[in-house]
Amino acid sequence: MDVNGQVVLVTGGASGLGRATVDAVLSRGARVVIVDLPGSAGADVAGTLGDAVRFAPADVTDPQEMDAAYDAAEELGTLRAVVHCAGRGQRVRLVDKEGNPGSLEVFRSIVEVNLVGSFNVLRLAAARMARNDELEGERGVVVLTSSIAAFEGQIGQIPYASSKAGIVGMTLVAARDLASRLIRVATIAPGVFDTPILRGVPEEVRESLAAGVPNPRRLGLPAEYAELALAIISNKMLNGETIRLDGALRMGPVG
Repeated sequence: MDVNGQVVLVTGGASGLGRATVDAVLSRGARVVIVDLPGSAGADVAGTLGDAVRFAPADVTDPQEMDAAYDAAEELGTLRAVVHCAGRGQRVRLVDKEGNPGSLEVFRSIVEVNLVGSFNVLRLAAARMARNDELEGERGVVVLTSSIAAFEGQIGQIPYASSKAGIVGMTLVAARDLASRLIRVATIAPGVFDTPILRGVPEEVRESLAAGVPNPRRLGLPAEYAELALAIISNKMLNGETIRLDGALRMGPVG
């Protein structure tokens, strides 16, 4: 699908992978709705990018807030693509240093944002796209974001890895479910990327992470994620697939 003249909604679009995706689809002539939390930089980002961009503050787990975001998208035109980048992580050990069981509350909160949030974004997008007229044999595309932690989660990543593995599990099922509606679903599983979260860690940690990537031996660039998201949207045969974007990295048990 060519996004030129179409509407693309990007969750987590105020920073990191989402912000790079906003820039990429804008460069192809799309109109864009940035979805991010109310306290994010979303309004400022949208304000610098012109009339083709709007900010819709929303928690991806909230049906009413996401419905309002999709309303904002449809005010711009026909919603044809969603790139879902919003998510979070927090380390939890099954048994902590004092011998206490790991936090069930943290586990639930991570799964709620990453997995339940992905389902909420996907189901609401699909309902909107299903009403679209066909455009060159399809009605819409949804790109979800998992992680290589879904396959090789490290110690302490059990909530994050579980939630991201759930996204991998929903991808093919969703693509099959929505095939009759002419809506494609695919997922990107990034490795270690140079996002605002990693910029807050010590330089020696960043260097260690970069050194672990076989080729190219560096952190991934958000623009490279955005390039793949655009490729998925553009290529009609990319459907039901989870694509690793990691420079051949395979994580060990300890980070």
